[in-house]
Amino acid sequence: MIDSAALLPSGLRDTLPPEAEHEAMVTGWLLAAFRQNGYRQVSPPMVEFEASLLTGPGAAMAHRTFRLVDPASQRTLAVRADITPQIARIAATRLSQWPRPVRLSYNGTVLRVTGDQLRPDRQFRQAGIELIGSESVAADAEVITVPVEALRSLGVEGLTVDLSLPSLAPAIIPGLTSGEPAAAELREALNRKDLASVERLAPAQARLLNELILAAGPAAQTLERLGSLDLPAAAQVACEPAKLLLPRLAQSLPDIVVTLDPIEHRGFEYHNGISFSLFARGLHGELGRGGRYVASLSGSAGETATGVTIYMDMLMRALGESEPAACLYLPTDATPAERRARQAEGWMVVAGLEPVTDPAAEARRMGCSHYWRAGEAVAI
Repeated sequence: MIDSAALLPSGLRDTLPPEAEHEAMVTGWLLAAFRQNGYRQVSPPMVEFEASLLTGPGAAMAHRTFRLVDPASQRTLAVRADITPQIARIAATRLSQWPRPVRLSYNGTVLRVTGDQLRPDRQFRQAGIELIGSESVAADAEVITVPVEALRSLGVEGLTVDLSLPSLAPAIIPGLTSGEPAAAELREALNRKDLASVERLAPAQARLLNELILAAGPAAQTLERLGSLDLPAAAQVACEPAKLLLPRLAQSLPDIVVTLDPIEHRGFEYHNGISFSLFARGLHGELGRGGRYVASLSGSAGETATGVTIYMDMLMRALGESEPAACLYLPTDATPAERRARQAEGWMVVAGLEPVTDPAAEARRMGCSHYWRAGEAVAI
């Protein structure tokens, strides 16, 4: 029988050794790689006033957000479901005088009202970067290149970049981003690539939308197909960023596979320009997601920004189990100097607290791989 004290709400779990230790090491590696590229780390709070957290890009996350009442102020608070809106707030307020573009990195836990099929966990960690205050295509290339290089350095294999143009379909059907039920149904049909439903819901644009659905594939080929279509002027403008981005990615990541799905916008709640998802071989679900958005507090006027979020739970799945740590048991007669010397050599040291007759057995009981005997580490 499971102790009731060990039960947790659905979608929440304890992360235990060695998984938690491995994740902490991987997160530190990512943040170090981000810093090497000029991204300075910030750490926003887990909870904010609802009025500030759910404005600007955060408004799109309202349906995923937990709320509670603050006993001190009697105001409604919100628990973050995504960290990017907080970075936008920090850049627009506390760092408003910093020279642009400003590069920021972060990591932290988010909590969501519900999970999904690919990620049932409602609480998980995010790590990422945001580049705020630049409209240059070089910024788009940077926020793809930096995480891809960092992930490769961690040993993630088979990385691919899937570009999206969230503003393309709304340029063809202006009412697509409205809150109307019919618009939501059409958006979902486009995401499912449901040609029959698209024809039923948007008969006037069905032929063109179906062409866009069928155009998805290798980025260069998709852009060629888009160029052959009779797109409205606004839709042609929406395609331009991808045309400019591909040559830069070919230069910075010459061996990366880049695909383009012109109408995919599932999950790009607040993105309004070229966006992307990162995938890895053998991993079911996205490793990360990013793209263009407006870093504002009002949802209208604001700085243009681009960034990427790495989902740490998915990254840990991609990396697999870590190698067992080299753990050394030191008996009680070991000196503090010996302990420090072994730690300097890279050992994880477990110091004995009571004398034992069989150090090897005690080391095994404590989960150590070695024990200290006569001045040397002996494998169990």
